[in-house]
Amino acid sequence: MDTTAVSVVTGGAGFLGSHLCDRLLADGHSVIALDNLITGNVANIGHLAGNRAFRFIHHDVTEYIFLPGRVDFVFHFASPASPIDYLELPIQTLKVGALGTHKALGLARAKKARFLLASTSEVYGDPLVHPQPEAYWGNVNPIGPRGVYDEAKRFAEAMTMAYHRAHGVDTKIVRIFNTYGPRMRPHDGRVVPAFITQALKGEPITVFGDGRQTRSFCYVSDLVEGIVRLSRSDLHEPVNIGNPREMNVLEFAQTIVAACGSQSSVVHKPLPVDDPKVRQPDITQARARLKWEPEITLEQGLGRTIDYFRSLLAKGAI
Repeated sequence: MDTTAVSVVTGGAGFLGSHLCDRLLADGHSVIALDNLITGNVANIGHLAGNRAFRFIHHDVTEYIFLPGRVDFVFHFASPASPIDYLELPIQTLKVGALGTHKALGLARAKKARFLLASTSEVYGDPLVHPQPEAYWGNVNPIGPRGVYDEAKRFAEAMTMAYHRAHGVDTKIVRIFNTYGPRMRPHDGRVVPAFITQALKGEPITVFGDGRQTRSFCYVSDLVEGIVRLSRSDLHEPVNIGNPREMNVLEFAQTIVAACGSQSSVVHKPLPVDDPKVRQPDITQARARLKWEPEITLEQGLGRTIDYFRSLLAKGAI
């Protein structure tokens, strides 16, 4: 009898999903990645071609998911995740949060599999509590342009908890804070790829607002470690995973300019609507219940990420 764990990763060709696929394969899982490639990229999983434990299926998870055979874990990571994407794809973002989550939960229920929802710090909106603990309900503008992502994830959390309570599905919810690392798309609009790309090209660094808004950046391998630990736990309530080291955006821009050895200056543009003023995870629960906390320093993580973007620049891919 084959005892290899079978894991399904929706959004498996995306930035986070592809790193999760790598980790699950390294842990001995058989992995099935689903992605409609709207924001994912087969280049993120190209290195897995020929791996007999890995299978990619081009599929939109808002449609019925049929997979024969056993499934032990369903990791639901499918969703546009950067402001540029969800502002351009508002309906698709809402559909994957609602219909996609419903279909993924239905798969987990049918297969008696564990289910893990990739939620987000965006459920806290523009927070009035700082740092943000899981017990905080958030401050979200449901009809603002960012609301399509924030509310899609909030609904996805509600659906996940409903499946746990009503159907007994073994569910987990991770609230992911700002994460960075190789395979981020250069032009996805988030500060890490934007600042690194601009710095490497010697272009002005675009900072929205005065740059005093804060963010906390977690390296992708640390995030994936937290997700794997959560997936193996008996927790059902949401858990924050992120790096609590907080920086303002202007300071972060200057850090990247220095790390890239760039001479780029900073230019300021108007702040987008409903942009959070502060963002810092309270990871008390992750520390206590998962024995997890980030290990990669910002300097280490930025070094690896900058190397990745330098390689893209050398190939003319930026």
